[in-house]
Amino acid sequence: MSENAIETRIKSLPELPGVYQYFDVTGKIIYVGKAKNLKKRVTSYFTKNHDNAKTAILVKQIQDIRFIVVETELDALILENNLIKEYQPKYNIQLKDDKTFPWICIKNEPYPRIFSTRRIIKDGSTYYGPYPEAKVMYILLKLIKELFPLRSCKLDLKESKIKAGKFSVCLEYHIGNCLGPCAQKQSEQDYLESINQIKQLLKGNVNAVKTLLKRRMQESAENYDFEQAQVYKEKLSLLEGYQSKSTVVSTSIEALDVFTCLIIETTAYFNYLVIQHGAIIHAYTAEVNCYHDETQAEVIEKMIPKLKELYNSSSKEILVEEIPLVSENAYQFSIPLRGDKKQLLELSKRNIFYYQQEKKKRAFLQTPEKKYEDILNQMQQDLKLAEIPVHIECFDNSNFQGTDAVSACVVFKNAKASKADYRHFNVKTVEGPDDFATMKEVVFRRYSRLLNEEKPLPQLIVIDGGKGQLSAALEVLDELNLRGKIAIIGLAKRIEEVFYPGDTKAIILDRRSETLKVLQQLRDEAHRFGITHHRNKRSKSSIHSELDAIPGIGPKTKEKLLKDFKSVTRIKSAEQQELEKSIGLAAAKKILLWRG
Repeated sequence: MSENAIETRIKSLPELPGVYQYFDVTGKIIYVGKAKNLKKRVTSYFTKNHDNAKTAILVKQIQDIRFIVVETELDALILENNLIKEYQPKYNIQLKDDKTFPWICIKNEPYPRIFSTRRIIKDGSTYYGPYPEAKVMYILLKLIKELFPLRSCKLDLKESKIKAGKFSVCLEYHIGNCLGPCAQKQSEQDYLESINQIKQLLKGNVNAVKTLLKRRMQESAENYDFEQAQVYKEKLSLLEGYQSKSTVVSTSIEALDVFTCLIIETTAYFNYLVIQHGAIIHAYTAEVNCYHDETQAEVIEKMIPKLKELYNSSSKEILVEEIPLVSENAYQFSIPLRGDKKQLLELSKRNIFYYQQEKKKRAFLQTPEKKYEDILNQMQQDLKLAEIPVHIECFDNSNFQGTDAVSACVVFKNAKASKADYRHFNVKTVEGPDDFATMKEVVFRRYSRLLNEEKPLPQLIVIDGGKGQLSAALEVLDELNLRGKIAIIGLAKRIEEVFYPGDTKAIILDRRSETLKVLQQLRDEAHRFGITHHRNKRSKSSIHSELDAIPGIGPKTKEKLLKDFKSVTRIKSAEQQELEKSIGLAAAKKILLWRG
């Protein structure tokens, strides 16, 4: 891939959490990385001077870039770990198996214990995680311990042994960390209710626990125990900011594949995920040609055998959106409706969407002229114009309580803002808030000047307003003999109505159309440009009105003062020597006299 092609690929990346993969000239993965913002992170590799020699060599070897979009930064971190272990890229620091992320285990036993572990044992226990940030896990375990007193011992608490009185309470009971189920001081039902609440918390369903914390916080405050109330408040904040559920890993899933597909005309965009031991180990998004009437089920039937062979996947279960009518019984297709499998299917669909968006952006960046040509042709068709509107001008008026009336004219060429051609107008002949008269003045000044200077005229004029403003502009075009030579329309703000000269009814464009988007950009840019000029004018008027109160100080002296001191505040605080240096001794004395 050429340097320009890589630059185009980077510009088209989404600004979302995910994992990026770098490939060398042979198509082999040489680096896997995570990012909170894919576009910013990948861009940094190609815009910085790298002190690290390894990174500099890596960048030189990058020939292709692929990405996988995920839900959160936490998901990106987990997926990065999985992919590094699977592919062992040359330029990644290898992660050893004993460095795998920890989990929270709820042990499958009477009166279950809760503890952290790095090993998953299939004995019916429930696991939550993994937790790349171990600090988060330990805070959760501490919170659980404080909220729900549970046993930490390894005693075999069979019902027969408890009833036989084989156990007695220990120090943990006396200090309040355990309620003594071993000595029948806590019922199994009460203990399991606490376990169920903890499971909800670890799944991300924190509402029940939050309600409990709020109640305890309120009780502490009512008892004037404000320190304890603050402790509960901090725990509540932690819960509200916590999200334990990951879409890229799940211990409830052993092995399966995920395949989603989107068919647009004769192109099928697809995403394929391979899940092993509850984690994504392969993710591939691409496109293939298909027949015009080919269904998603037929694409699945055609692609699945090839992808399973390519990625050496032996799992029989495949999650899909549409089950194909395959003749062989080699696979078990299913459409998940909820839970972890449904989230994996949604993740797969999102990656198709962002792949398609990236492709569109890349095509646009590579051939922007073609893109703008298509937009202009569409505008000509939608607005029923005689010519392609290569040059468009838009007018917007602005005033403040009937004073300081100004108008703005913005110019778009090839559907892009041409800021060097923008013009603003200080209204000269209109007194009071007369929008129609203002429009007549500025349109006349604009096009009489273009005619006198023999400069190119636009193919389309857009008037920000309804029928009244449009009629005012039309009178000017008649006066200048430009009626019929330049197309003109009015754009009303309320529901984006487009008015044509002589038509009693407006037309409403499709809100998704490129034509309406360009017209909205024109209108918004004219409004922004006009308001900016209006504010500057009011600000200068305010400054000058204050300096006008100084006897004997003329316009040139005021301009010199503002140029040297930038503001009236600085003029008021300037020393006599500074004033004399700027405007001379005589004028400086007048300033000092005015200041008192």
